[in-house]
Amino acid sequence: MKRILLISDTHNYWDPRFADYIAPCDEVWHAGDMCSYEHAMRFAELKPLKAVCGNCDGADLRLVYPEVLRWRCERVEVLMKHIGGYPGHYDPSVRKYVHELCNTTTGAARLFISGHSHILKVKYDERLGLLHINPGAAGLQGWQAVRTFVRFTIDGPEIKDLEVIELGK
Repeated sequence: MKRILLISDTHNYWDPRFADYIAPCDEVWHAGDMCSYEHAMRFAELKPLKAVCGNCDGADLRLVYPEVLRWRCERVEVLMKHIGGYPGHYDPSVRKYVHELCNTTTGAARLFISGHSHILKVKYDERLGLLHINPGAAGLQGWQAVRTFVRFTIDGPEIKDLEVIELGK
């Protein structure tokens, strides 16, 4: 069983509350737009970090974090890409990866994570049989009304106990 903190679009902003929310988690997953290597290291110093680069991330982050990341957590196949869209409206740049994920015959659950839009969205794609999560934006840059991220648990093939954390404007 793993407890995950999923965050995106921090844009080099560190909220002092991040550490408290990260503490009970096993890993931090960042869906892009960290905007500095030093910022990424702040997350990595607290818990193991899995991350992808976003459209605002520079060469320093692109050398360390890929544009697309796929791995298995417990019995869940995970795909993460900063610009990805959402069920029924996947970005053309991610469609190939989503379909590859869904053609996996391991019997594992499927999870697709994206960021970029600054819009919190948790939606199950009935057609492809995968859960999509966009944690919204936790940084100060952008037009979002409320800064958000999510925590959840992966227990075997189950994705459960999902909570939305709101940080205010």
